[in-house]
Amino acid sequence: MILEVGFGSGVQSFYVPEENLAGVMKAQEVDPAVTGEAAVREALLHPVGTPRVSEIVKPGEKIVVITSDITRPMPSYRVLPLLLEELSLAGVKDEDVTVVLALGIHRPHTEQEKRKLVGDAVFDRVRCEDSTPDDCVRLGFTALGTPLDVSRRVAEADRRIALGNIEFHYFAGYSGGAKAIMPGVASHDSIQANHSRMVEEAAAAGRLEGNPVRADIDDVLSVCPIDFILNVVLDEHKEIVCAVAGHPIEAHRKGCAFLDGLYASPIAERADIVIASQGGAPKDLNLYQTQKALDNAKHAVKDGGVIILVGSCKEGLGEAVFERWMLESPTPESMVERIGRDFELGGHKAAAIAMVLARADIYLVSEMDGDFVRSIFLTPFGSVQDALDAAFAKLGRDASVLVMPYAGSTLPLAKG
Repeated sequence: MILEVGFGSGVQSFYVPEENLAGVMKAQEVDPAVTGEAAVREALLHPVGTPRVSEIVKPGEKIVVITSDITRPMPSYRVLPLLLEELSLAGVKDEDVTVVLALGIHRPHTEQEKRKLVGDAVFDRVRCEDSTPDDCVRLGFTALGTPLDVSRRVAEADRRIALGNIEFHYFAGYSGGAKAIMPGVASHDSIQANHSRMVEEAAAAGRLEGNPVRADIDDVLSVCPIDFILNVVLDEHKEIVCAVAGHPIEAHRKGCAFLDGLYASPIAERADIVIASQGGAPKDLNLYQTQKALDNAKHAVKDGGVIILVGSCKEGLGEAVFERWMLESPTPESMVERIGRDFELGGHKAAAIAMVLARADIYLVSEMDGDFVRSIFLTPFGSVQDALDAAFAKLGRDASVLVMPYAGSTLPLAKG
């Protein structure tokens, strides 16, 4: 059977014998009543746990709308015009609105990238700028002691509206909701303090109850309130299939429940070989982002198996500390040991890769140089087909193969 997965702006095709194919993990069948912009309008008209945003904001208030950066698939250019309509209904002037692109610890955007994210009409209408991790205001501490330093523009706003897409997150449980603040517009030190809890067992994909990272993220609302959220769930084609709006916890949880029904996928058993792609650009710009596919794929592979990780990584590793950990660590095991005693933001993703290497081989199909890939403990390949042939040679022609074309979004739930 010929299959394909996303790779950068294109695809990678490969052949899997039907007798070896354990499955192709895709979204569950759902039939939403409304999709696209219609779903967003419906959510804005019927928010969860709050009045409409047009009834919350007042003329003359300084409004900050926080939305995702270029590493996320959030279709801000489709959502923002509808939100601006609601703000106009309240009499809010365009000059009082600022769209803040939440960088977290990612690189700043070019002007062209900002235009692409929000759309020309919005970019030319209201102020659009990156968050400022180096210019933050200390607002206080969460119940777990995390210092909350927030980008000045966001900290000093009269009203905060948070946009985002909801998908599984490998230690925060889910994206979306208050993640727009933490880590979205927080300082490096704040993010590091929050993410250090990723090593706790309860910090896992698809988990809200008892998850220390998510609890800490949600607790930032007691220090830096969000007045209104507007979150969406995207299908495999990046189409909006669900939108939720209103209270930053109640509306977010409604979106998480929809996501579970769409992307949480039971599997009969783990596979010998798992082919995992982020689905292409923009999610596979670098290894730092492509790692998210790996972390979901680890739930589907047998011990001693092979994960074929597919991502263009045309921008390389993608983050300075992550790069240092990957290049300077003598062994994968040393990264796991180190993260437990010396947590460092960026190094946490290196340690996450190392933890997978303890259970399975990782074959990386990317645009990066082969020798460089080998230096970071991964096995390089130029195509999925070459990697799959090598995996069969290692594990035998009877090896089972599970394909995850959107591995950053789909969460395997193996029986037992």
